[in-house]
Amino acid sequence: MIRLLAPTDWFGRSYEVAGKVVVITGAGQGIGRELARILYRRGAQVVVIDVDAVAARRAADELGLDTHAIGADVADRAQMTAAIDEVVRRFGKLDVVVANAGVTPVPATVRTMDPADFDRVIGINLTGVFNTVHPALDHIVSTRGHVVVVSSCAAFAPGMGGSPYMVSKAAVEQLGRALRVELAASGASAGVAYFGIVDTAMTHDMLDTDDLGAELDAMLPWPLDVRISAEHAARTIADGIARRAPRTIAPSGWEPYALLRGAINVVLDHRLAADTTVHELIRAIERRR
Repeated sequence: MIRLLAPTDWFGRSYEVAGKVVVITGAGQGIGRELARILYRRGAQVVVIDVDAVAARRAADELGLDTHAIGADVADRAQMTAAIDEVVRRFGKLDVVVANAGVTPVPATVRTMDPADFDRVIGINLTGVFNTVHPALDHIVSTRGHVVVVSSCAAFAPGMGGSPYMVSKAAVEQLGRALRVELAASGASAGVAYFGIVDTAMTHDMLDTDDLGAELDAMLPWPLDVRISAEHAARTIADGIARRAPRTIAPSGWEPYALLRGAINVVLDHRLAADTTVHELIRAIERRR
């Protein structure tokens, strides 16, 4: 008979991070930095990894003892393998990995985008998640730990003008789902984190300081236009780790969309394709290129 339930030593139980070794990528700023603070306050030994080594060191120093900083580029497989090896040498184990690092593309249509920008976004947002998680998995299995991959509500939202981001986040969602099932037999677990609009420097650059980005933002209906703080997003991840959640989503207004995405997107894509305001916005994006 096929066993459908995960092992009882973790299924449905809480997971305390106190005393656990936690790796967070993209933790020099934004959600990752806030998450490092929260998990440190909950007793974790936190390793801050960021492509900006100075920012990583600053974030770790702000926390105090039982922290470590590593400057590494998630898009570089060798660097991430070395980083995970360094963590295990220093702490003797690895319990939790949060693959959080990500970037946004330059606004462009598929027809006009620079292929190098597509490769950059996929290399960090998708391959970077793999590069982070893959070398850590033997250690996660050994400790019956937990993995979080940070996707986005963009994984199931319309992708015009920024498709590399949506593509990468949809793929990360599938990677997280695969991990959840694959790790269950060993007693380890994995979850996918989804966020709508998080008030970070990346969001300001993409939606607030850019005229076309602001127009796209203005087209979002309530409650999809609701913004949350980086601390709110980080707390959602932290609370999800505490219950080994298979998925977390914030703000809550995205939940119905996530659950009903199949039907909603059929209608939404049809309406957007027929909307003359969207047509003009696409033309404006293409004129930039």
